[in-house]
Amino acid sequence: MVTIRDCRDDDLPAIAAIYGHWVTHGLASFELEPPDAAEMAKRRRAILQGGYPYLVAEGEGGRVLGYAYASAYRTRPAYRFAVENSIYVAPDAGRGGIGSRLLAALIEACTARGFRLMVAVIGDSGNVASIGLHGRAGFAPAGMLPAVGWKHGRWVDSVLMTRPLGEGAGTAP
Repeated sequence: MVTIRDCRDDDLPAIAAIYGHWVTHGLASFELEPPDAAEMAKRRRAILQGGYPYLVAEGEGGRVLGYAYASAYRTRPAYRFAVENSIYVAPDAGRGGIGSRLLAALIEACTARGFRLMVAVIGDSGNVASIGLHGRAGFAPAGMLPAVGWKHGRWVDSVLMTRPLGEGAGTAP
């Protein structure tokens, strides 16, 4: 059984390990060196202080199987109703629906907070798992930034996808 819940301080070592794996071995993040748990705690604190959700998927025995959070899409005030999402699943927990459950809960939490648009910035145009996950959750392609990053000895694209939240752009906030 998997439970989606708010992130706690004691989740941070597991979160740092999950993220560290993808920084080291993947293209979803454009970071080159994995941050430690203290740095992840600092980042989480800033996200929560900004009024954004930070969630974990907890499996049997309390194991953190993945995490997701929203943050400001951009910092200028006119962007204040748009959020960017981030989702990472433990490498041995993929393909079990955890990413879908985290994303659904994140969408719900952001909608409840009054945000109107969620933006996915997906590292690597070949990341069919993340592109598919977002597509199944109602995200539409919004563009691609070709060869915007250099990692693991190659140029990497960023795929942009968006999903309206709540009333979207149909009404004023």
